Amino acid sequence: MTGRPVAMVTGAARRVGRAIARSLAESAFDLILTYHHSHTEATETARDLATLGAGVRLEQLDLSDLGAVAAFGARLGGELPRLDVLVHNASVYGPSPVAALDAGELLRNYRVNAGAPLLLSAALAPLLSRSPLPGGGCIVAMCDIHAMGRPRRDFAAYSMSKAALAEMVRSLARDLAPGVRVCGVAPGVIAFPEHGPDADPEAQQRYLSRVPLGRSGTPRDAAEVVRWLALDAHYVTGEIVRLDGGRWLA
Repeated sequence: MTGRPVAMVTGAARRVGRAIARSLAESAFDLILTYHHSHTEATETARDLATLGAGVRLEQLDLSDLGAVAAFGARLGGELPRLDVLVHNASVYGPSPVAALDAGELLRNYRVNAGAPLLLSAALAPLLSRSPLPGGGCIVAMCDIHAMGRPRRDFAAYSMSKAALAEMVRSLARDLAPGVRVCGVAPGVIAFPEHGPDADPEAQQRYLSRVPLGRSGTPRDAAEVVRWLALDAHYVTGEIVRLDGGRWLA
C-alpha cells in the first residue's frame, strides 16, 4: 500500500466486484480484494488494476467459515495503517424451493450473505472511523430489491439472508455513527447469473418485461453507485439505493 486511500472489496475477482474495484482504482484508491475459489480471475483483476496505478493486495477468504472471517478481520485490523471504504459484494445465490429446503444451504446463505459482513464490519470499524476522507469511512453492502418487499418464488433462504444484510445497514448506520457511514445498493438485475434458471434467455426476457427501462443494468452501473456513496454522499447513511431500472414500480 502506498499511503493513498484504501478500500476493501469482497468477492472482487469478477463481474460486479471487479467493476467496483476498478471504479475505486480509477478514483486513486489502493485495494484489498478478497476471493474464494477464483484465484486466476483475482490475479487478472489485480494485474488490470495495477495498470491504473493502484496497489493491490489479494486475500483468499471463505466467507462461509465465520471463525476464519473473524480471525481475518482481527488480523487486518491490526495490520493495516488505514482503511477508508469496505464493500460487502461477495454473496451466494440460488433457489431454495420449500419442498427441498436444506438446512445446511439455509445456514450457508446466512453465513456468507449476512454473518460475514457483520463480523468484518465490526472488526474493521475502528480503522474506518479514523478515515480522513471528507465524508469519513464508509461501508457499502450489496443488497437486493427482492429481499426488500419484492420476493421471488423459491428463493426464501437467499432472500432472508439478504433481508438480514439490509437490516445490518440500518443498524450499523446508528451503531457506528458519526465516524462511519453505512449504506447499501439494492440491484434488481445488473448481471444475470451465468448458471441456473436465471441464465435462461427466456427467463431473462420475462424479467426484463417488468422493468420500465426495458433492460438490465451493468456492473459499471453498480460500481458508480458504490463509488458515489463511498466518496461523495457525505450526508447519507442508513440508506439503501435501489438500482433496478424501475423494477420496484412494476
